[in-house]
Amino acid sequence: MNGKGTESPLISCIYVAFWHICEIIINRYMIDSKKVVEIAERQLEGTDMFVVECKITPMGEIELLIDSDTAVKLEDCAALNRAIEGELDREVEDYSLMVASAGIGSELKLLRQYRKILGCDVEVLLKDGVKILAKLESADESGIVISYEEKQAVEGKKRKVTVEVTKEYKWEEVKYTKEYLNFS
Repeated sequence: MNGKGTESPLISCIYVAFWHICEIIINRYMIDSKKVVEIAERQLEGTDMFVVECKITPMGEIELLIDSDTAVKLEDCAALNRAIEGELDREVEDYSLMVASAGIGSELKLLRQYRKILGCDVEVLLKDGVKILAKLESADESGIVISYEEKQAVEGKKRKVTVEVTKEYKWEEVKYTKEYLNFS
């Protein structure tokens, strides 16, 4: 460092080169999520299970979420975990793998998940911050239709009356949707 607290151009150059080499090494040995998803989808072929999401951290921690049209058992996750590990080479790729079921309370990511819970209670958070507890009536490529009770002013009545509201929301309006369990 010189007297002004700045690095010399040579130090800056060495620093940039060091990080560039580190990035190349990390990327060379990092597992691609597409590869993991392809392996998983091949293994799930012929079942009612499907991949919801695959996340991989820079440290090689793989989290694969799966779901099913019926139910995902612990044995299903363990078998898929073993199958994926059988196709990845630990000598080349350093990783940890966790296969899990997208459980109740998880955000729905795929249209197939929405269709699975038609008629069930959901929690919908809109992008404008409004949270709605409702029944999921339908879901398609354009959005969802939900129904819920709401108090509204009715002409000729002093008090608000509870009415059933059915409303359609486009995907662009929805931040997330989760299956909701009502324990009351």
